[in-house]
Amino acid sequence: MSGSTSDTGGSTESDGFRSPTTVTVPIGAATPKQPPPEARESVHVRQLVILSFWAIVVFLGLPIWWWTTSVFRARLPLQEMENWAEGKSCKPSFPLEIAIESPSLQEHDIIRILRATQHALDDRNDFSPHHLRLRVGNNLAATNDSQQQGHHETFGQEERQHGETALTVRLAPQNGLTTARAELQPHSPLLNILYPPALVTPASSTSFPLANFIAIHLQSLYAEEQAIIAHALTLNPWPYGSHQSPASAGQMSSTLTAPVASSKDLRSGHTRPLLPELASRLASRATRALRYAPTYHITISLFTPNAWPSSWEIESAIAEYLTPLLESASIISNFTIDTQTQLYASFSPSVQEPQYDADRDVWTLREEDLSSFINAAEWPLNPSIGAGPTLNFIIYVPDSSTTPLVIKDSQATSWLIPQWGGVMILNPSLPPSRKGAPTLSLSKDDLQPALLVFSHQLLSFLGAPESPPSIPLQLQTLTRVRAASLFQSASSTMGSLARLTVALPSIAIPRTVSIAVEVALSHLEATCSALKAGRFSAGLEHAKTAEMAAERGFFERSMVGQVYFPDEHKVAVYLPLLGPVGVPLIMSALKELKRMWTIRRISHRGP
Repeated sequence: MSGSTSDTGGSTESDGFRSPTTVTVPIGAATPKQPPPEARESVHVRQLVILSFWAIVVFLGLPIWWWTTSVFRARLPLQEMENWAEGKSCKPSFPLEIAIESPSLQEHDIIRILRATQHALDDRNDFSPHHLRLRVGNNLAATNDSQQQGHHETFGQEERQHGETALTVRLAPQNGLTTARAELQPHSPLLNILYPPALVTPASSTSFPLANFIAIHLQSLYAEEQAIIAHALTLNPWPYGSHQSPASAGQMSSTLTAPVASSKDLRSGHTRPLLPELASRLASRATRALRYAPTYHITISLFTPNAWPSSWEIESAIAEYLTPLLESASIISNFTIDTQTQLYASFSPSVQEPQYDADRDVWTLREEDLSSFINAAEWPLNPSIGAGPTLNFIIYVPDSSTTPLVIKDSQATSWLIPQWGGVMILNPSLPPSRKGAPTLSLSKDDLQPALLVFSHQLLSFLGAPESPPSIPLQLQTLTRVRAASLFQSASSTMGSLARLTVALPSIAIPRTVSIAVEVALSHLEATCSALKAGRFSAGLEHAKTAEMAAERGFFERSMVGQVYFPDEHKVAVYLPLLGPVGVPLIMSALKELKRMWTIRRISHRGP
């Protein structure tokens, strides 16, 4: 038997026998191969790169971003602005100076009448901010100043030096009268008091009929003005009324039946109601009057359904009948005028054709058709020309076959469209021989009735009161009312700007706003001083400047535009730009800080 040896699978086989196989197994797993340690130079370079990027961001990027995106906010006197809005800085008053003169009376008689009348006025006055102050007229004032003596020298001295004379009362005794009579001049600030000579002597120590008559008449002359100012001060946030927002024209007309505060009621919170007639006039004024504007544009148009009249002497008519009023009212606002003529211009087709009234021998228009009389589709009436509002005054010359044309029932030939303009139907006066013939031209005298009507309508649009029936006194009243309204408007705007500045801390406040606020506050102070001194023309000028400066500061373009850029827009702009740049910078800085922290911890732990 022969044997063989073979190595298979780590075993030995001899003569048919297999020997056991021995396998060696390692005790632990093999350690992974570590990367070589990072060179100190490379670590230093990496740290410098990260530090340089952060240095660029912190010392260059952030300052540039802050400089280019920061909002400049000029410093504003917020508390002072709030004080003006709340009426704490000034309580306006309106002392009206009334001069009493009488060439026929002795000095002591005029002083006695003046004292008694002033006492009666003070007893009847229910609104102390608006009051009448009497002084002796020029015929005695010069004597008093030259003598420099007498207890009446100081009476009204401050008003004589600084105030404006609102009205002159001239006392004139007249035989044959049983009671006193007052005559107000329509074109001058003069009130003539005609009285029987016996009224100069007081009836008793407590009764002076002439003084009471003068006081009652003066109070009636300024009752509407006092009601307008009292009502405005009660509705608006001034110290005389509740702190409410200013009422619009519509709100004012709806609240004119509300009470008007007296001097005692304003402190206690109670009010007394207006007389119905006076409330009706105030409501009509609020509906008709335009909002104040520095400049108004007047358009006078001539419309006729035929080819005649083809010419009119409008320039000379305006110069004689309208320009004097505009020059007198120029202290309140400026006016520009243009004219136009439109031939073959019939009134609106929705208006019923004129009807003939045989009893009166006239042609009539229905009153309900007046609102649609204007043919807006064919008549070239521009709603506004220039920066200020436009007033349209229309002269309509009817066809000769429908002349004279009047309004049914009232027989009037003119009407007023609130806050828009007025219309006058002009029926040219022709001799009987030319009755029914066309009017080829309108002379200055033919245009006089229309322009006189437009003058009264213009005063209504400006907000002049209906009483007293004297154009100089109406313009004076309008001066005081406009000064009060502009003063209140500028004060309210200052308060609104202060609240806006606090409510929106991100809004820009440029230097121009700060300058406008300074101008407005200084002119508000000047307005208050002028009103208290009775210099109402100067007060109006300061009030107009204050109002314009306040509006210019509040409606600054750069400031208002910032309101419409909220924070959500900023996030939407910055995220797409800062995300891809900021994430790598932050992650690399965190990783490097973590590595440094690990090395420091190992070094502190030791081997």
